[in-house]
Amino acid sequence: MAENPSAALTRPLWLASSSRYRRELLQRLGIPFECRSPEVDESRQQGEAPANLAERLALAKAKAIAAHEPGALVIGSDQVCALGDECLGKPGSAAAQAAMLARLSGQMVTFHTAVAIVGIEAGLWKRHRDETRCVFRQLGEREILDYVAREPAQDCAGGFKSEGLGISLFERMESVDPTALIGLPLIWVANTLRPFAAASPR
Repeated sequence: MAENPSAALTRPLWLASSSRYRRELLQRLGIPFECRSPEVDESRQQGEAPANLAERLALAKAKAIAAHEPGALVIGSDQVCALGDECLGKPGSAAAQAAMLARLSGQMVTFHTAVAIVGIEAGLWKRHRDETRCVFRQLGEREILDYVAREPAQDCAGGFKSEGLGISLFERMESVDPTALIGLPLIWVANTLRPFAAASPR
């Protein structure tokens, strides 16, 4: 990726995730990679700040796969949606999605999206965290129910999809990398992988 972000890498690349959103994001870079779901306990530790939780889990996921693939570069990522110090999970149902959005109406939530890239043989241990602040408009019950019916986001923290109709729920959003809110900050990932780009054939 010295000049072209779609160039191949000198080492195998793994994504330590089963998330289709992260897989689709990483595919944008045009780099061959494999996916594997890490076996990591994602429970929050007592008194752990949301930002620290995201960073710890991202690194743990990368390390879990890197231990079996020492010659590869492994990307681990985790996202925590925080309302103050409270961590909000994925709704899991339409009713829970509507209830979550009703709670977020008029509120500001912070998405902590952490990523770690580990390459044991390459001596690579890089970490990064992106903060995205989303300020929701005042949402009425009918508007919320209409959104839930039109765009189910039961597998998304916060209960919405910013890459879809969910962007209309905001009053404003503050972010340095729009892909971070979807699940993987591609600007940082691309910059970190660039030194491992294979030389293009002449």
